[in-house]
Amino acid sequence: MPVLTLDQIERINRQSFGLLETVGLRLGNERVQSMLLARGARPGDRSGMLRLPRSLVEESLHAAPRVVELASLDGSSVELTADGPSVFWTVNALSIADGKTIRPIDEKAFIDICRVAQHCPNVHATVAPAISDYPPHHRDFVGLRLLAENTTKHLRPCIYTPDGTLAVREMGEVLAGGAALRDRPVYSLGFTSVSPLTWSPMALEVFIKSSGAGVPIMVNAEPIAGATGPVTLAGTLALANAEALGGLTILQLLEPGRPCVFNLGFSHVMDMRTTVTRTGSPECALMQAAGAELARSHGLPSASWASTESLSVDGQACYEKVMTGLMHILSTVNIIWGIGQLEAQRTVSLPQMVIDDEIAGALYRLQRGIEVTEETLAFATIAELGPGADYLGHEHTLSHFRTEVHYGSLTWTDRRERWEQAGQLDLTTRAEARVAEILAGSPPCQLPEDVRRRLAAIQAKWMARANS
Repeated sequence: MPVLTLDQIERINRQSFGLLETVGLRLGNERVQSMLLARGARPGDRSGMLRLPRSLVEESLHAAPRVVELASLDGSSVELTADGPSVFWTVNALSIADGKTIRPIDEKAFIDICRVAQHCPNVHATVAPAISDYPPHHRDFVGLRLLAENTTKHLRPCIYTPDGTLAVREMGEVLAGGAALRDRPVYSLGFTSVSPLTWSPMALEVFIKSSGAGVPIMVNAEPIAGATGPVTLAGTLALANAEALGGLTILQLLEPGRPCVFNLGFSHVMDMRTTVTRTGSPECALMQAAGAELARSHGLPSASWASTESLSVDGQACYEKVMTGLMHILSTVNIIWGIGQLEAQRTVSLPQMVIDDEIAGALYRLQRGIEVTEETLAFATIAELGPGADYLGHEHTLSHFRTEVHYGSLTWTDRRERWEQAGQLDLTTRAEARVAEILAGSPPCQLPEDVRRRLAAIQAKWMARANS
């Protein structure tokens, strides 16, 4: 279900390239400026702005791999291309929901998030939230250690300082088990432009210091329509596209062939009534789907978030997650960020996480569609049984019912009397019980003891450096 026509994609791309060539980007790093000037960029009309020729941007697009591999600690991996597949990730949040209130995410809460994510079969990667009982300049590498100790999924630390990328790389090399990170990328990174048309000194230093190892990186543009971008969706998409293309160009000049995921799906809109930036509106869903189509026009994998403004686990949270998630699945967004999030990505909820995992399973079934083969058309079975037949016990039914029909673990599909006998529990209550069941189990110990010791030693070293 395309959101944009091919002509509209071409018009948006043409405007984005035009913005880069005639207006440019503000780039707060002398090394990056010099590198771009040496490759044909020209100073812009405003201080710190550089204009990027279309030929340079297209050369960088050509250098970016068409396939981005993401490995997990359990030994599995997934290869993302512009045509799929879709995978679901958790969320980087500031707070954790405790009923209808919130509190900072301390180390115990961080571990609980990892443990619940580990038990969500449709979650591919666990994202490190902001851990409150460590200072910001420790959170990236402490976060990676805690992720690795409590989940076997793909790991996504969040970077707080440029040096944090070096600490994270050192830990990543240990977790890769002797393989080069470019061959076994067990973690990935990401960074976001500052709209409009700015890549900050912090972002550019992260680009520089994380280059050279083939670590996949998500290039994010995050304008707010009506606030840091045009209120029109087409204008905001053109702006976001230009910012992400500029970031990708810098990354490819620093490390040709570095795997990049092209993310316009964090674009959102300003609610003019409340001044809240909305992430779960229909307009956001449209931009998220369009972002995947623009990424596909560049031949690159895409990312976005399935989001909600709801402050609690309720009907609004579920309908906004389904609305945005459905647009993602129909548009084959590759990385769908936000399992468990509430409050426009600020808060994570453990019951919402298991509900979102349930939603993700249903969305996967929708994406899979209807298989039409000789076997699934079942001509021989229909002919054999004839009119008035009972298919329930037939071999054809027994062979296909597990794969043809989606079965959720939280969704109630039984009769009313059994629901009443079970206590008349609603979805939220069942999700809370599922979380309690997970956390009552034995804490996971996924890593060999020698790996744990090496990670702890790396953490201690970088803590000492960051404090000096």
